[in-house]
Amino acid sequence: MSDFPQDGESLRRIAAAMDRMAPGPVQAPDFSSADAFVWHVSPDRLVPVNEVNRIGIELLVGIDRARDTLLANTQQFAKGFPANNALLWGARGMGKSSLVKAVHAAVRDDGHQLKIVEIQREDLPSVGRLLGHLRGADARFLLFCDDLSFSHDDHHYKSLKAVLDGGIEGRPDNVIFYATSNRRHLMPRDMIENERSTAILPSEAVEEKVSLSDRFGLWLGFHPCSQDEYLAMIRGYCNAYGIEVDDDTLRAEAIEWQATRGARSGRVAWQYFIDLAGRTGAKLSVS
Repeated sequence: MSDFPQDGESLRRIAAAMDRMAPGPVQAPDFSSADAFVWHVSPDRLVPVNEVNRIGIELLVGIDRARDTLLANTQQFAKGFPANNALLWGARGMGKSSLVKAVHAAVRDDGHQLKIVEIQREDLPSVGRLLGHLRGADARFLLFCDDLSFSHDDHHYKSLKAVLDGGIEGRPDNVIFYATSNRRHLMPRDMIENERSTAILPSEAVEEKVSLSDRFGLWLGFHPCSQDEYLAMIRGYCNAYGIEVDDDTLRAEAIEWQATRGARSGRVAWQYFIDLAGRTGAKLSVS
């Protein structure tokens, strides 16, 4: 006699266990339910984001060229015209990810139906499955990866080529990819030099990884801000949120704040402003 269980409850438990081991394909969400989504894996799913953490594009000071270029590129894409994937690289805290989110909001405010989908760097191997869902949707998508970089033994960059080049299928016409990174070539400079110095064919040793950044049609550089730009950022925040502070006080406090942080950037300007707003009893809404 067979030892295989014949009762229905046992069979249901076995079926449930098999489903957990090899889950079926995820159902695409109702893309009309939100303007923003986050991609998760294990299991695959697109989670709607009702309120995106962002600030208005008018508050991003000192990055005018990058702002105007990325906004124009995104508007082209939202209208159904050709547009480039974009790599925003450079100094920490200078508004790279803030700009991507602000540009998406600005394009939406102009009446264009553009969705933003965030994917984490460690989830890049699943990007092919994500693109499969986006390809068939009746919407246009800005696929966003924040803080993108790779180490010497990291093979996630190969998955990224599915977004930038698309393989034989090609990148879906309704998807554009924006990434931010502190590194221009998405990998540490010392790693590039080390591989070049130890390789039999130095020119080929890092070509595959370095050429990945070349696949972005737009390179937008972000550089450390000057003290005047730093103070202008804070004054812009104060004006936008109705916080009154005289110029001498703002200057003295803001310079002391940046000195204690050992850095000057848009992020440090915002952190000082948050402290100022708290001390003056202001309530902020940054979404």
